[in-house]
Amino acid sequence: MAEIEIGMGKSGRRAYGLDDVALVPSRRTRDPEDVDLSWEIDAFRFELPIMASAMDSVVSPATAVTIGEAGGVGVLALEGLWTRYEDPTPLLAEIAGMSDSAHAIVRLQELYAEPIKDELIRDRIKEIRGSGQVSCAAISPQRLPAFADTLLAAELDLLVVQASVVSAEHVTREGDPLNLKTFVRRFDIPVIVGGCGSYQAAIHLMRTGAAGILVGVGTGVTSTTPQVLGIGSAQATAIADARAARMRHLDETGVYVHLIADGGIATGGDIAKAIACGADAVMMGSPLAAASDAPGGGAHWGLNTGHRDLPRSERVTVEPAGTLTEILTGPAHRADGRTNLAGGLRRAMATLGYPTLKELQKAELTITPVCR
Repeated sequence: MAEIEIGMGKSGRRAYGLDDVALVPSRRTRDPEDVDLSWEIDAFRFELPIMASAMDSVVSPATAVTIGEAGGVGVLALEGLWTRYEDPTPLLAEIAGMSDSAHAIVRLQELYAEPIKDELIRDRIKEIRGSGQVSCAAISPQRLPAFADTLLAAELDLLVVQASVVSAEHVTREGDPLNLKTFVRRFDIPVIVGGCGSYQAAIHLMRTGAAGILVGVGTGVTSTTPQVLGIGSAQATAIADARAARMRHLDETGVYVHLIADGGIATGGDIAKAIACGADAVMMGSPLAAASDAPGGGAHWGLNTGHRDLPRSERVTVEPAGTLTEILTGPAHRADGRTNLAGGLRRAMATLGYPTLKELQKAELTITPVCR
């Protein structure tokens, strides 16, 4: 891709977000009932290509079950309130009731200073598994070494190793480097790692042996990473770059690595565009935090909001949209695309003429700076 000169001594690529692209219909259409929205990763099959973000305002053990019953998968934050407190419900209500975001951040910093408890990790995973749903949970690369044995003993089904930016190897002067490949291959379960926002980062994460890669940096509603650190990625371009990395990795190894678009996705149309760019599934936070039965109670924040000395996400208020089930699978009673996400994706695929998600990845895209 041609670079644009920023000044005489520096140039950069033009990058595109999902709002900058539009899907182009093919030569045929289909009945919505003939469209298959299912997604498979390793031995697990999900009826919807939707993962709920590992945020306390989005996923609790109870909502993980609800999301699983609707066809998606809820990712529990292993560094969140549910693994620090026996009953965090009053604390969640307290944060939701705070009108000042700055005060909320201070309070979250206090709450997240409580140590993570191994027994609560085991209990939360057991609660989800006991419901018959796939247990999926997320932890940061820095915490993984300390809790690896606990996760193995808890018989977690699907592990997400996640941070704002994840690299295949973290170099430090204090002790040995953290080699993500070592931990990924230690677990006899599928591991998803991320986020990343470039071709090189994606290819290196794929070489760790991960089953999936999270794509997206600083694109979420709560994220202030672009402001605090100056780091970010335009989602459509980031997915397309990771798609190219996947093709190279597949040619080299014969192993297909799934791409999960994480951030900047609010509607069924956004899901369709992310998949057309090359994603296999999406991870969503704020659209699900808007559910009346979401644990955040109308408030939404990321784990970085409670970082002890450098918060990199805000606590925001989200407009109610319906129940979790209504947001995921309908019925919809509004025309903004925020409810019945599966219905929107299904109708988009039918209109475009693609029967499966893999086929949708072949869709033609146009660049339209204002497409909605």
